[in-house]
Amino acid sequence: MPALKHPLLRHRRIGYGLAALVIITSVLLALDGILPPPLDRARQTSTLVLDAQGRMLRAFTTPPGVWRLSARSDEVDPLYLRMLLAYEDQRFELHPGVDPLAVVRALGQWCSQGRIVSGASTLTMQAARLLEPHPRTMSGKFGEMLRALQLEQRYRKAEILDFYLTLAPYGGNLEGVRAAALAWFGKEPTRLTPSEAALLVVLPQAPSRLRPDRFPERARAARDKVLLRMAQLAILSEQQVIEARQELLPTHLRSLPFLAPHLAERLRTTQPATVIHRTFIERGLQHTLETLARQQQSTLELNSSLAILVVANRDRRVLAYVGASDFHDSRRAGQVDLVRAVRSPGSTLKPLVYGLGFDDLLIHPETLIEDVPTRFGDYSPTNFRNTYAGQLTVREALQQSLNIPAVAILEQVGPARVAARLREVGLPLHWSKAHPQPGLPLVLGGVGMTLEELVTLYVGFANGGLIAPLWFSPTDPAGSEQRLLTETACWYLGEILRSAPVPQNVVGPASVARPRVIAHKTGTSYGFRDAWALGYDADYTVGVWVGRPDGSPSPGYYGRNTAAPLLFRVFGLLPEPAGQPVAPPPDAVLRVQREQLPERLRYFRTRPARETVNAPPLTLTFPVAGSTVELPERDGVWAELPLSAKGGVKPLHWLVNGRPLAAAPWRREAFWQPDGAGSARITVLDQVGQAASAEVWISRGE
Repeated sequence: MPALKHPLLRHRRIGYGLAALVIITSVLLALDGILPPPLDRARQTSTLVLDAQGRMLRAFTTPPGVWRLSARSDEVDPLYLRMLLAYEDQRFELHPGVDPLAVVRALGQWCSQGRIVSGASTLTMQAARLLEPHPRTMSGKFGEMLRALQLEQRYRKAEILDFYLTLAPYGGNLEGVRAAALAWFGKEPTRLTPSEAALLVVLPQAPSRLRPDRFPERARAARDKVLLRMAQLAILSEQQVIEARQELLPTHLRSLPFLAPHLAERLRTTQPATVIHRTFIERGLQHTLETLARQQQSTLELNSSLAILVVANRDRRVLAYVGASDFHDSRRAGQVDLVRAVRSPGSTLKPLVYGLGFDDLLIHPETLIEDVPTRFGDYSPTNFRNTYAGQLTVREALQQSLNIPAVAILEQVGPARVAARLREVGLPLHWSKAHPQPGLPLVLGGVGMTLEELVTLYVGFANGGLIAPLWFSPTDPAGSEQRLLTETACWYLGEILRSAPVPQNVVGPASVARPRVIAHKTGTSYGFRDAWALGYDADYTVGVWVGRPDGSPSPGYYGRNTAAPLLFRVFGLLPEPAGQPVAPPPDAVLRVQREQLPERLRYFRTRPARETVNAPPLTLTFPVAGSTVELPERDGVWAELPLSAKGGVKPLHWLVNGRPLAAAPWRREAFWQPDGAGSARITVLDQVGQAASAEVWISRGE
């Protein structure tokens, strides 16, 4: 009977064992599903901003303040990987996460010598500990082994190695081999010397004790130990080891790349969930311009700064973005992004006003215009130097940036219309409390704009009048083009601005490396608070702002002597246009002498102030400029709109949208009956040539 019982017991034990194995396996599988490997630390990497070629411009620390740069095994030097595996885990490709041979060896040494002689940690176990830090206890080590087995079941060997390469500590707040290579050697880990690779292999073993900037002898001994081990394993030759041991260790931590910091901060703020921000920044150009900006500080007023923006015309890619002269200079408000600061644009809007005048057939480049003291209602502008040129051509008036002709043209184009057109193409003007509505001071800087907005406008001039947002990143939404000016008007502007006189202090090889055809315009705001220079050629548009970030004046510093030299130096750093430097004129361009122009384009009349000295200022009291007027409408017939003026010298004459209105000339009131809803420009003229205008919107009311 006992003999019969024995096989049954054996089978029963086997059955119990298999059942236990099934239960254990089921429990482990259930735990694997319930407690997956924690990957939060591997995913919480530093936000990176990259240039057009994918190179780092700037990195941001993780919330705990750690430089943790994602790294992959195919992005590091193969020699470093060979040395790492040979030194840390020679059977990495063979074991399932835990190396049984290493465990047996470590236990044997511990039993025979009563202390730990060598560890049994595999790279997978180290990756598990880096993903889920825990105390170095026996229970912690056991949990680490389970996590290692779990990682091996879920991920490929290359992915596990990536966890280690991203999270391994290298001293201070450095984590990951990429951050370590940049901070210790000032380069990416794609090409490392044997000495550098050996140091990066050993540093994670004791990152605080082996820091070469603090404990150079310890670091050298640890590095040399790795090198000698590599020679024993025939990974390095004896000569390579000798040369590597003679190589000096780094003595300090380098700063990680720090270029285009304002753009980087802008992208991170607008897209906080994005880890990798790609840009179109040309790294070499950006570095050169930031260096140039810091050098230029010495020529500026105390606490002054500057901003530079460079854009490729064809697709509006932003190639360089300098938001301040020195990001780290708090005296100059270096961390304020002056590319986006609202400032007075000075005279930089004059080309737009002239362009609208070209499109309205009010003027031609050869039209004669007066630059004499003139009063426009109660507004009496003066020129920059309080001198007047008399009669000259529109071309000369824009090239010399004279104020009286620009205001005279704006008076007929309409400031409300200028503001509305800019708003329609996505460039709304910023109004101050002193000038809350569009008025004639607009053309002389009586509004607010940013460097980014002005550069967008000038890129539009370069692209034949089409306006679209600038393109900072490939992830930016594609903005649709909207027409602001005709190609003909832009061609006139380009021809005029290209032949504008270049300031004397920018002529010469030190400022312009190669001669090129540049259309440029300078501007200076009231009180010398802002100095501007905008320019474009066939391929690029450049904008420069110089001033004090707090808006205080810088007497004697204006666009022509401060911003223009920098503008031309920037163009000297850009490649020459690949195609024709100047586009051929459109068919509608009139390239004729003044005598051959149509009669109405030969002369643009401005009335000198001496004719109005004794006349009370003429003002339009109703309707108010920029307002919306609701009028009743029945069966297609609109109610009349009352018009009212004050001051001036009778008789008065009224115009609506440029057409005379039948009205009693000896009264200061008139009535106009619209024929539909829409914009209307109302003008009143008096006997001595004063004029007042308002642009309003007519809508249907009750």
